[in-house]
Amino acid sequence: MNRIGFIVSSLLVLLALASSTLFVVDQRQFGVVYALGQIKEVITEPGLNWKLPPPFQNVSYIDKRLLTLDSSDTEPMLTAEKQRVVIDWYVRWRISEPSEYIRNVGLNEAAGANQLNRVVRNAFQEEINKRTVKELLSLKREALMSDVKREVLEKVRGAKPWGVDVVDVRITRVDYVEAITESVYRRMEAERKRVANELRSTGAAEGEKIRADADRQREVTIANAYRDAQKIKGEGDAEAARIYAEAFNRDPQFAQFYRSLEAYKTSFANKSDVMVLDPSSSEFFKVFRNGGSGSVPVKK
Repeated sequence: MNRIGFIVSSLLVLLALASSTLFVVDQRQFGVVYALGQIKEVITEPGLNWKLPPPFQNVSYIDKRLLTLDSSDTEPMLTAEKQRVVIDWYVRWRISEPSEYIRNVGLNEAAGANQLNRVVRNAFQEEINKRTVKELLSLKREALMSDVKREVLEKVRGAKPWGVDVVDVRITRVDYVEAITESVYRRMEAERKRVANELRSTGAAEGEKIRADADRQREVTIANAYRDAQKIKGEGDAEAARIYAEAFNRDPQFAQFYRSLEAYKTSFANKSDVMVLDPSSSEFFKVFRNGGSGSVPVKK
């Protein structure tokens, strides 16, 4: 029993020792082996590797992928014409030499990102001081980003190389500071309102002109129509008078009798009408007295 326990204990110790000496390097990482605090080996290829057990040797990992650093500083920068602008940018970078990176920068990616952020911002400030806002918003932005990338590479490849490679530097936004932006918006709003009021005034004047012209044409049309109506009415009255005269000339006695009847009809149109006359002496009732043979003068 004691022998079996010894064997089992020995196997466990061997497994623990083996697990402390074997390690796996992922294809996305560098494996850095330390011996008593000094870099002994950098493993760049993925796979199973071995080392001495702690505390003789230890291993740490550094990301070898392409990393992105986004700007986090919102402090404004001054352009050549002393305008305060805020820019957003990002940098694509990777660790290319783990040994130099660990010696001159830090033990993890965060250390490199912090120092790179400071270097990139200083480079942007230096280049923006040489340019106007118009140049920042034009095609010259490409030249600005190229110059910033060049300055950053000069810094990270200087006397103490960082062991990193800066792949790209890009600006994502250029804007005025909030106070200036608000003022610009207010000026734009005032200008748009001025243009709108001008258009409304022009439209109102044009509308009044159109309405006045329409009223004039209406009056002219009505006047012409009235003139034509009166002309036609006059022609009709003349034709009616001619026909009446022609008809009356054919039988004057009957015509006078007919006109007398029309006069009676008009005079007695309403039941409430009252006429105070002497039928025996009044010329108006002469036709009644004469049985239709008399004449009654009727004024037209």
